[in-house]
Amino acid sequence: MRLQRLDARSRDFARDFAALVAARRDVDADLAADVRAIITTVAAQGDAALLDYTRRFDGHDLPLSIPLADCTDALATLDAGLRDALELAAQRIEDWHMRQRPADHMHVDDAGVRLGARWTSVDAAGVYVPGGRAAYPSSVLMNLIPARVAGVARRVMVTPTPGGVPNPLVLAAAALGGATEVWRVGGAQAIAALAHGTSSIAPVDVITGPGNAWVAEAKRQLFGRVGIDMVAGPSEILVVADRRNDPRWIAADLLSQAEHDPTSQSILICDDAAFADAVAAQIAAIIPTLATAASARASWDAHGAIILVPDLGDAAPLINALAPEHLQLAMEMDAAEAVFAAVRHAGSVFLGRMTPEAIGDYVAGPNHVLPTARSARFSSGLSVLDFMKRTSFIALDAGALGAIGPAAVALAEAEGLPAHALSVAQRL
Repeated sequence: MRLQRLDARSRDFARDFAALVAARRDVDADLAADVRAIITTVAAQGDAALLDYTRRFDGHDLPLSIPLADCTDALATLDAGLRDALELAAQRIEDWHMRQRPADHMHVDDAGVRLGARWTSVDAAGVYVPGGRAAYPSSVLMNLIPARVAGVARRVMVTPTPGGVPNPLVLAAAALGGATEVWRVGGAQAIAALAHGTSSIAPVDVITGPGNAWVAEAKRQLFGRVGIDMVAGPSEILVVADRRNDPRWIAADLLSQAEHDPTSQSILICDDAAFADAVAAQIAAIIPTLATAASARASWDAHGAIILVPDLGDAAPLINALAPEHLQLAMEMDAAEAVFAAVRHAGSVFLGRMTPEAIGDYVAGPNHVLPTARSARFSSGLSVLDFMKRTSFIALDAGALGAIGPAAVALAEAEGLPAHALSVAQRL
């Protein structure tokens, strides 16, 4: 497929833009039956199924558990520069998420009714960390740290280890993030084990973390038995840039998501055709220099798009329709703020020329686990709240019940629920 180029002044723009918004980038249109079979097998056979799938998919017979000592050793022996970078990221991520912790509240209303809500964490959280196409220690921190800040006592990390060899950076991040268990198992079978439990891996209450289509489908099917963060799809970025940017900068910004996966999507909105051509030329020049060239080229060629508009100040309706995972507003800060004020749907927004999206993947602080596939219209990125739940409480004395109880009796009788009415009326 050729790179899509759309022009807002074109007669067919509305049709072409609607097609771009509606396009799907699923890796496999129908994994449901295969994933369901894996979940059923793990639920029935437990560890035996996990060991069998691990032999088949990861090619090893090693014990599933990775000792926590291996994680602390990996951190201790890490290159000093990398350790400093991980520790900076961990500190900033923790600081951001500490500010998200909700407060309990209580008040007494005019009728004398005491009302309130109390927040508590889940008991156990499972964190999935990819280990196939690439390994991401940043994702370890982005998932484990919010769980720890929320107060989750048991924090279980699962990650595939092809050939049985774990990524030392991932283990080091697990030590920094505060994993209490680490298991070398991946794919839909890992999600099934976290949800159903096995003789080795006790079940958890919430599962978070990115993964491939098999992992996403397993989370979708198991939602309800456990909580999940989201059903994430391929990564995406929308860059809105004026002609005053360096085309090479914007090209790298677009490729920062294209290199994740052939199904990732990068879109540029700009107001100058010559600048758009310059960015496209820079992308063509940069791709061959990347170790991730194959993924980046496949993504850009199949799913990349450039949209020309007369005025970037009018870009908000297009942004809101696309509801991107990452939105980068590469323009003067006052102009970026003006566009941002009209943005309703985006996972995370990066303001100004000097704020590349990649900074948010590592060290800015806000979580990089974000809604994809236009789900920013109705959901948010991972937060402390994904590992917590709110319990409301109500307390009445005789006076308060006398004030509001008769209305409850009337409503219960109107709904044809006499025991409800009796429960209140006999106390009045």
